[in-house]
Amino acid sequence: MSVEINGTAHERAPRPGQCLRTYLREEGCFGVKKGCDAGDCGACTVHIDGEPVHSCVYPAFRAQGRSVTTIEGLGTPEDLHPVQEAFLSAQGFQCGFCTAGLIMTTAALTEEQRSDLPRSLKGNLCRCTGYRAVADAVAGKCNVSRSGPAVGSALGAPAGPQVVTGTARYTFDLDVPGVLHLKVLRSPHAHARIVAVDTAAAMLVPGVELILTHKDSPDRLFSTAQHENVAEDPADTRVLDEVVRFAGQRVAAVVASSEAAAEEACRRLRVEYEPLPAVLDPVSALAADAPLVHGDKRGRNVVGELHASLGDIEAGFAAADEVYEATFRTARVQHAALETHGAVGWLDEDGRLVIRSSTQTPFLTRRAVASLYDLPLDRVRVMAGRVGGGFGGKQEMLVEDLVALAVLRTGRPVKWEFTRSEQFYGATTRHPFVVTVKAGARRDGLLTGLQLSVLVDTGAYGNHGPSVMFHGCHESVAVYKCANMRTDAHAVYTNTVPAGAFRGYGLGQVTFAVESVLDELSRLIGIDPVRFRELNVVRAGDDLAAPGEHVEDLGIASYGLDQCLQKMRTCSEIADIAPDGWLVGEGMAIAMIAAGPPGGHFADATIRALGAGRYELSVGTAEFGNGSTTVHAQIAADELGTTPDKIVIRQSDTDVVRHDTGAFASTGVVVAGQAVLRAARALVASGGTVGHGHFDGTPRSVAFNAQWFRVAVDPATGELRILRSVHSADAGTVMNPLQLRGQIEGGVAQALGATLAEHVDLDANGHVTTTTFRQYHLPTFADTPYTEVHFASTRDEIGPLGAKSMSESPYNPVAPALANALRDAIGLRLTDIPFTADRIWQAIQDSH
Repeated sequence: MSVEINGTAHERAPRPGQCLRTYLREEGCFGVKKGCDAGDCGACTVHIDGEPVHSCVYPAFRAQGRSVTTIEGLGTPEDLHPVQEAFLSAQGFQCGFCTAGLIMTTAALTEEQRSDLPRSLKGNLCRCTGYRAVADAVAGKCNVSRSGPAVGSALGAPAGPQVVTGTARYTFDLDVPGVLHLKVLRSPHAHARIVAVDTAAAMLVPGVELILTHKDSPDRLFSTAQHENVAEDPADTRVLDEVVRFAGQRVAAVVASSEAAAEEACRRLRVEYEPLPAVLDPVSALAADAPLVHGDKRGRNVVGELHASLGDIEAGFAAADEVYEATFRTARVQHAALETHGAVGWLDEDGRLVIRSSTQTPFLTRRAVASLYDLPLDRVRVMAGRVGGGFGGKQEMLVEDLVALAVLRTGRPVKWEFTRSEQFYGATTRHPFVVTVKAGARRDGLLTGLQLSVLVDTGAYGNHGPSVMFHGCHESVAVYKCANMRTDAHAVYTNTVPAGAFRGYGLGQVTFAVESVLDELSRLIGIDPVRFRELNVVRAGDDLAAPGEHVEDLGIASYGLDQCLQKMRTCSEIADIAPDGWLVGEGMAIAMIAAGPPGGHFADATIRALGAGRYELSVGTAEFGNGSTTVHAQIAADELGTTPDKIVIRQSDTDVVRHDTGAFASTGVVVAGQAVLRAARALVASGGTVGHGHFDGTPRSVAFNAQWFRVAVDPATGELRILRSVHSADAGTVMNPLQLRGQIEGGVAQALGATLAEHVDLDANGHVTTTTFRQYHLPTFADTPYTEVHFASTRDEIGPLGAKSMSESPYNPVAPALANALRDAIGLRLTDIPFTADRIWQAIQDSH
């Protein structure tokens, strides 16, 4: 075959059936990304003779005699294409994994097509930005400040030029000579014991090097969840287990010279199962006679529970003039980061185990791998390239343990990259919650009682289950002053795909219920919902408390919730036009979040003077679109009296930086940023060439958010349109307004997806049936409204230079704000999300 790739002739023939995406990557074009392999996401977009195509569904042989242009051929960091320059100037990206595809699509648009972006960009998905920055890029807007103070300016991401030219290196964007490929056979049963695995036929497949079963697994239990405090999560998982507890669990692994050989060998494996009784819903899991998911470890399916009171809840309800109670349900939601889970491992020249992984927690993953295989910490190195989205999903060890075992057994490099379908049934989801809220208030607006009953479905394994339950039950009610509170909560095992960490960490689910009930209560007592909250929220200087969780290191160091609520008061002043016959309503909600877990979150940073006014900053936090790299450079530059472009950053590699708990729990700015500040100050104070900084995340910083919507609903179809979206955030000192706005817009967009459309479905046997993007409706450009963003003016005593966290918190008030607006429009309270058109239509019909 002869094909021209970026102006250079290539003669290598593709393999039979090979798609153009994998062919181009094998030719060194790593800017062509894998997001779905089904033509759904657009991350692999290239030009064929000038026309954009999704290369994952374009047969490689069809490129014969054609000219192919990838992102690398569009322009270089020294000579950017106008569209690349536009995306760089607007910072039309966050993690950047989708950016090459978006740029390639945009570069081929006509002027007419650019005027209709909802249609023209329908084939490109972005999970991070909320699309506003993408629209700005296409329109040629410049959002990046070219100059200004280090802190407070809208400076662009240091890796921006690499992101827009496709030269930023993600997990698999490198050649590993002699790499073997790992594929996994997964269980068809929700619960079964493995009686035997016949590997004979599989071993006959040419290229197969190794087959691993439960007999090869270390006899050691661990948790896939990664926290500084290991005891925070139940140790209930094995690398490969003789008992499978959900449909999709790993049964055996094949290591072969090609993915095709490994997949064929998986198909030839013969497994004899002894099916066991399964429990598929959390209510049934609580029954005394329920099948036990971990009967060998626990005598019940409860993995965590909370029963606690403040004051006298019955007296509180007795003192109320109005009481309202309702039960709410939230669905399973996929993180849907465009870069799937994956890792590649090898032994270095000293025989040390090296793992390059798409992880938010390099140091904790190193510790977990070393513990599993009895290796000294200094014999394991874990590193992360640029991570293509996380949202909590990569605070798990889902691939590194098995890759490590394969490398140790073969002595060869081994790669394992999840397919998009595996992300749905083999990774984790957001925890489904069932939350009953009962609240009482007096006519004057004072809350007298607030009671929660919470049931959390953690799936087949307990990773994050207890922590998500506790966290969800804390700040969701601690934001209110109420003398009488009661919480009863259970996190339970079921024989379903495991849940895990997800943006908001339980707060989104419980806040949805609490804020919905308080909206109804404000209606019953006849007080404006904003005023009702103003009367009951915590104030500056108040101690924060919730049933069962008095946290001594948690207080309000700065307070901007009053400013956020005041912004909600002015939203109605602008009129919006709705279609004739549609029902219009508005609603708001608030949320509070504390950065870092109570069990500790540690960060270390080192700054070295390189001479000529340049510095090297070493910090462990991974970059996956959270923007921490930019802010760390700004903090260091501000303290050292230089500019961020003079700061060279090394990160996310356990060999070259000091310990960092990880990029999760909204700690990138508050915890790691504080360590960076202390390192810079130590360097200045010493007058030497090296400064070190450490922060243990205590006390924990508290941030506030408020969201408001105006919506229109077509009663004939149930269609809901967002007419206006307004978000107000108390983030302390705004380190970078461009990035902060992007985090808020992305959080609102992701939450809207979960509120209006997204849900992972299971059939009656526990099989995940939502296995592709086209079945799972991620928000597209056309689905995502513009969100008006406002910042409160505060300065925090805990965060670096007055900053607070703002990566997770924008997500949490979105669902209840939309629920309250929907209630205002149709006069009905919907309690189960997502609010799909058919559910809205059915509720309207049932009310007649």
